[in-house]
Amino acid sequence: MDRTRAKAFIDRMWDDSIVPTLMKYIEIPNKSPHFDEEWATRGEMERAVDLIAGWCNDHALAGMHLEVVRLPGRTPLIFIEIPGASEETVLLYGHLDKQPEMTGWEPGLGPWTPVLRGSRLYGRGGADDGYAAFSALTALAVLADQQIPRARAVVLIEACEESGSYDLPAYIEALADRIGTPSLVVCLDSGCGNYDQLWCTTSLRGIVMGALRVEILREGVHSGDASGIVPSSFRIARQLLSRIEEETTGKIRIEACHVAVPPERLAQARRAAEALREETWNKFPFV
Repeated sequence: MDRTRAKAFIDRMWDDSIVPTLMKYIEIPNKSPHFDEEWATRGEMERAVDLIAGWCNDHALAGMHLEVVRLPGRTPLIFIEIPGASEETVLLYGHLDKQPEMTGWEPGLGPWTPVLRGSRLYGRGGADDGYAAFSALTALAVLADQQIPRARAVVLIEACEESGSYDLPAYIEALADRIGTPSLVVCLDSGCGNYDQLWCTTSLRGIVMGALRVEILREGVHSGDASGIVPSSFRIARQLLSRIEEETTGKIRIEACHVAVPPERLAQARRAAEALREETWNKFPFV
């Protein structure tokens, strides 16, 4: 690959087309369903889908097929298929729904007001995760520009990630035959340690979610009458949680939840710590 030519191609695409479109995208308050129960009737999600799908169609690669898939009662999903030089499939993932406004914006900045300061674009959703579709197609376009063969590519852009991606499994199942069996999955939705290196997330933390409910009485009673007779629901909950987590250290007591960390992951963690140093912890707003 001619890196100089590739950089010029990417810079031109971002400056002339992607950044202006991202600024239009930031203006759309298409909050994820968890933060906007009326998303389906409000129309903002459709505006975001139309904007991104429209840009992708305007910059379609040879043989590309784009479809906005809509399963009943679910957020829409942009499905893009681009044939390649081999039967292998690379899946590129992103999302277009956004977190809510939140607080703490500096003067002159806001969630739905795109502001470009130097090379940095501010506003809700630009980095999380509006850039994903643009980056995916641009990367593939760079290869096409230099006639570099690649695998078949499938791009999935969902609209429910900030709510836990509860719609995504239904789409994966519905589109399974069209997606195929990917040899590589690239998730364009992660953080970066700084702006000095290109960062790639190689390992994600796991999560187990549940709801614990402790019930003692059928109705409320006076604490002065019940103390010493009716056990504390808080104390019972604390005891149950202590079976899972050691409260003084945070260690998980269930051995089945532990796995051996591969040596290469430990080496990568050390390299990241060496690059970030104090930034590893001082970015957090401790009191």
